[in-house]
Amino acid sequence: MGRGKIEIKRIENSTNRQVTYSKRRGGIFKKAAELTVLCDAEVSLIMFSSTGKLSEYVSHTATTKKIFDRYQQVSGINLWNSHYERMQEHLSKQKEVNNNLRREIRQRMGEDLDDLSVDELRGLEQNMENSLKVVRERKYHVISTQTDTCKKKIRNLQDTNASLLRQLEERDEIPHFGFVDNGGDYESALGLANNGSHLFAFRLQPNQPNLQDGGIYGSYDLRLA
Repeated sequence: MGRGKIEIKRIENSTNRQVTYSKRRGGIFKKAAELTVLCDAEVSLIMFSSTGKLSEYVSHTATTKKIFDRYQQVSGINLWNSHYERMQEHLSKQKEVNNNLRREIRQRMGEDLDDLSVDELRGLEQNMENSLKVVRERKYHVISTQTDTCKKKIRNLQDTNASLLRQLEERDEIPHFGFVDNGGDYESALGLANNGSHLFAFRLQPNQPNLQDGGIYGSYDLRLA
Protein backbone atom coordinates (compact mmCIF):
# COMPACT_ATOMS: atom_id res chain seq x y z
CA MET A 1 0.00 0.00 0.00
CA GLY A 2 1.59 3.29 -1.05
CA ARG A 3 1.99 6.31 1.11
CA GLY A 4 -0.77 8.86 0.80
CA LYS A 5 -0.16 12.20 -0.86
CA ILE A 6 0.70 14.98 1.54
CA GLU A 7 -1.25 18.17 1.14
CA ILE A 8 1.08 21.08 0.50
CA LYS A 9 0.26 23.72 3.08
CA ARG A 10 1.92 25.42 6.00
CA ILE A 11 2.64 23.12 8.93
CA GLU A 12 1.10 24.74 11.99
CA ASN A 13 3.10 22.86 14.63
CA SER A 14 6.45 24.64 14.99
CA THR A 15 8.35 21.49 15.99
CA ASN A 16 7.03 19.47 13.07
CA ARG A 17 7.70 22.40 10.76
CA GLN A 18 11.34 22.62 11.83
CA VAL A 19 11.83 18.84 11.49
CA THR A 20 10.33 18.86 8.00
CA TYR A 21 12.52 21.80 6.99
CA SER A 22 15.68 20.05 8.19
CA LYS A 23 14.85 16.81 6.35
CA ARG A 24 13.87 18.46 3.06
CA ARG A 25 16.81 20.83 3.19
CA GLY A 26 19.11 17.84 3.39
CA GLY A 27 17.35 16.26 0.44
CA ILE A 28 17.65 19.42 -1.66
CA PHE A 29 21.35 19.75 -0.88
CA LYS A 30 21.84 16.10 -1.78
CA LYS A 31 20.11 16.58 -5.13
CA ALA A 32 22.19 19.70 -5.80
CA ALA A 33 25.41 17.80 -5.09
CA GLU A 34 24.32 14.97 -7.37
CA LEU A 35 23.44 17.46 -10.10
CA THR A 36 26.87 19.08 -9.74
CA VAL A 37 28.68 15.76 -10.13
CA LEU A 38 26.48 14.19 -12.83
CA CYS A 39 26.10 17.24 -15.05
CA ASP A 40 29.22 19.27 -14.17
CA ALA A 41 26.93 22.15 -13.22
CA GLU A 42 27.64 25.11 -10.99
CA VAL A 43 24.94 25.24 -8.32
CA SER A 44 24.37 27.73 -5.53
CA LEU A 45 21.61 27.41 -2.96
CA ILE A 46 20.77 29.93 -0.24
CA MET A 47 18.03 29.10 2.27
CA PHE A 48 16.68 30.80 5.38
CA SER A 49 14.58 28.96 7.93
CA SER A 50 11.59 30.50 9.70
CA THR A 51 13.95 31.30 12.59
CA GLY A 52 16.33 33.17 10.28
CA LYS A 53 19.07 30.51 10.20
CA LEU A 54 21.10 30.57 6.98
CA SER A 55 21.87 27.40 5.04
CA GLU A 56 24.05 27.55 1.94
CA TYR A 57 25.32 25.11 -0.66
CA VAL A 58 27.79 26.04 -3.39
CA SER A 59 29.46 23.77 -5.92
CA HIS A 60 33.05 23.03 -5.07
CA THR A 61 34.12 24.56 -8.41
CA ALA A 62 32.42 27.92 -7.76
CA THR A 63 31.55 30.54 -5.17
CA THR A 64 28.28 32.31 -4.45
CA LYS A 65 29.69 35.64 -5.62
CA LYS A 66 30.97 34.12 -8.83
CA ILE A 67 27.57 32.63 -9.59
CA PHE A 68 25.82 35.91 -8.77
CA ASP A 69 28.20 37.78 -11.08
CA ARG A 70 27.44 35.33 -13.87
CA TYR A 71 23.72 35.75 -13.19
CA GLN A 72 24.02 39.52 -13.51
CA GLN A 73 26.03 39.17 -16.71
CA VAL A 74 23.56 36.78 -18.34
CA SER A 75 20.32 38.42 -17.11
CA GLY A 76 21.47 42.00 -17.39
CA ILE A 77 20.16 42.73 -13.87
CA ASN A 78 22.44 44.50 -11.43
CA LEU A 79 21.83 42.98 -8.00
CA TRP A 80 23.98 45.53 -6.16
CA ASN A 81 22.65 48.87 -7.43
CA SER A 82 19.68 49.07 -5.08
CA HIS A 83 21.81 47.97 -2.14
CA TYR A 84 24.50 50.51 -3.04
CA GLU A 85 21.92 53.29 -3.30
CA ARG A 86 20.53 52.44 0.14
CA MET A 87 24.02 52.49 1.60
CA GLN A 88 24.73 55.88 0.05
CA GLU A 89 21.49 57.28 1.41
CA HIS A 90 22.26 55.95 4.89
CA LEU A 91 25.78 57.39 4.69
CA SER A 92 24.44 60.84 3.75
CA LYS A 93 22.08 60.82 6.74
CA GLN A 94 24.89 59.84 9.10
CA LYS A 95 27.08 62.65 7.75
CA GLU A 96 24.29 65.15 8.34
CA VAL A 97 23.82 63.92 11.92
CA ASN A 98 27.57 64.11 12.53
CA ASN A 99 27.75 67.69 11.19
CA ASN A 100 24.84 68.76 13.41
CA LEU A 101 26.51 67.26 16.47
CA ARG A 102 29.80 68.97 15.70
CA ARG A 103 28.03 72.31 15.24
CA GLU A 104 26.19 71.86 18.54
CA ILE A 105 29.48 71.13 20.33
CA ARG A 106 31.05 74.28 18.90
CA GLN A 107 28.03 76.34 19.94
CA ARG A 108 28.17 74.98 23.49
CA MET A 109 31.80 76.15 23.55
CA GLY A 110 30.72 79.66 22.50
CA GLU A 111 31.67 79.33 18.85
CA ASP A 112 29.73 79.47 15.58
CA LEU A 113 26.94 81.63 17.07
CA ASP A 114 26.62 84.27 14.33
CA ASP A 115 23.88 82.51 12.38
CA LEU A 116 21.67 81.80 15.42
CA SER A 117 18.48 83.76 16.03
CA VAL A 118 17.40 85.13 19.41
CA ASP A 119 15.11 82.15 20.04
CA GLU A 120 17.88 79.72 19.12
CA LEU A 121 20.29 81.52 21.45
CA ARG A 122 17.75 81.37 24.27
CA GLY A 123 17.27 77.67 23.66
CA LEU A 124 21.02 77.12 23.68
CA GLU A 125 21.32 79.09 26.92
CA GLN A 126 18.57 77.02 28.55
CA ASN A 127 20.20 73.78 27.45
CA MET A 128 23.54 74.86 28.90
CA GLU A 129 21.89 75.85 32.21
CA ASN A 130 20.19 72.46 32.39
CA SER A 131 23.47 70.72 31.65
CA LEU A 132 25.23 72.78 34.32
CA LYS A 133 22.54 71.85 36.84
CA VAL A 134 23.04 68.14 36.12
CA VAL A 135 26.82 68.49 36.49
CA ARG A 136 26.46 70.30 39.83
CA GLU A 137 24.06 67.69 41.18
CA ARG A 138 26.48 64.96 40.21
CA LYS A 139 29.37 66.85 41.83
CA TYR A 140 27.44 67.27 45.11
CA HIS A 141 26.49 63.60 45.06
CA VAL A 142 30.13 62.56 44.65
CA ILE A 143 31.24 64.92 47.44
CA SER A 144 28.49 63.64 49.77
CA THR A 145 29.42 60.03 49.05
CA GLN A 146 33.10 60.66 49.72
CA THR A 147 32.26 62.54 52.94
CA ASP A 148 30.09 59.69 54.22
CA THR A 149 32.88 57.22 53.43
CA CYS A 150 35.43 59.32 55.36
CA LYS A 151 33.05 59.61 58.32
CA LYS A 152 32.60 55.85 58.42
CA LYS A 153 36.37 55.35 58.36
CA ILE A 154 36.80 57.87 61.21
CA ARG A 155 34.09 56.15 63.30
CA ASN A 156 35.74 52.77 62.72
CA LEU A 157 39.11 54.16 63.81
CA GLN A 158 37.54 55.74 66.90
CA ASP A 159 35.83 52.46 67.81
CA THR A 160 39.09 50.59 67.34
CA ASN A 161 40.97 53.13 69.46
CA ALA A 162 38.35 52.96 72.24
CA SER A 163 38.51 49.16 72.19
CA LEU A 164 42.30 49.21 72.52
CA LEU A 165 42.10 51.70 75.39
CA ARG A 166 39.60 49.48 77.24
CA GLN A 167 41.85 46.47 76.76
CA LEU A 168 44.82 48.45 78.06
CA GLU A 169 42.90 49.64 81.15
CA GLU A 170 41.69 46.10 81.90
CA ARG A 171 45.24 44.86 81.56
CA ASP A 172 46.56 47.50 84.00
CA GLU A 173 43.94 46.49 86.61
CA ILE A 174 45.19 42.88 86.74
CA PRO A 175 47.86 42.51 89.50
CA HIS A 176 51.20 41.03 88.50
CA PHE A 177 52.97 38.57 90.79
CA GLY A 178 56.67 37.76 90.94
CA PHE A 179 58.27 34.83 92.74
CA VAL A 180 61.76 35.09 94.19
CA ASP A 181 63.49 32.01 95.51
CA ASN A 182 66.37 32.01 97.97
CA GLY A 183 68.91 32.49 95.24
CA GLY A 184 67.07 35.32 93.45
CA ASP A 185 67.46 39.07 93.65
CA TYR A 186 64.82 39.62 96.28
CA GLU A 187 65.69 43.25 97.00
CA SER A 188 65.25 44.26 93.35
CA ALA A 189 61.92 42.46 93.17
CA LEU A 190 60.82 44.13 96.39
CA GLY A 191 61.67 47.58 95.08
CA LEU A 192 59.81 46.89 91.87
CA ALA A 193 56.81 45.73 93.89
CA ASN A 194 56.79 48.90 95.99
CA ASN A 195 57.23 51.24 93.05
CA GLY A 196 55.30 49.35 90.37
CA SER A 197 51.57 49.40 89.68
CA HIS A 198 49.69 46.32 90.92
CA LEU A 199 52.90 44.29 91.21
CA PHE A 200 53.49 41.98 94.22
CA ALA A 201 56.66 40.08 95.11
CA PHE A 202 56.66 36.80 97.03
CA ARG A 203 59.51 34.91 98.75
CA LEU A 204 59.77 31.19 98.83
CA GLN A 205 61.18 30.23 102.26
CA PRO A 206 61.70 26.58 103.25
CA ASN A 207 59.90 25.26 106.34
CA GLN A 208 62.72 22.82 107.09
CA PRO A 209 66.10 24.54 107.00
CA ASN A 210 67.97 21.24 107.05
CA LEU A 211 66.53 20.42 103.61
CA GLN A 212 67.46 23.81 102.14
CA ASP A 213 70.80 22.61 100.85
CA GLY A 214 70.50 19.78 98.40
CA GLY A 215 67.03 18.70 99.48
CA ILE A 216 64.51 18.12 96.78
CA TYR A 217 61.47 17.26 98.88
CA GLY A 218 61.34 20.26 101.19
CA SER A 219 58.17 22.38 101.49
CA TYR A 220 58.09 26.15 101.15
CA ASP A 221 56.07 28.97 102.73
CA LEU A 222 54.73 31.66 100.36
CA ARG A 223 55.21 35.03 102.04
CA LEU A 224 54.30 38.43 100.63
CA ALA A 225 57.32 40.70 100.31
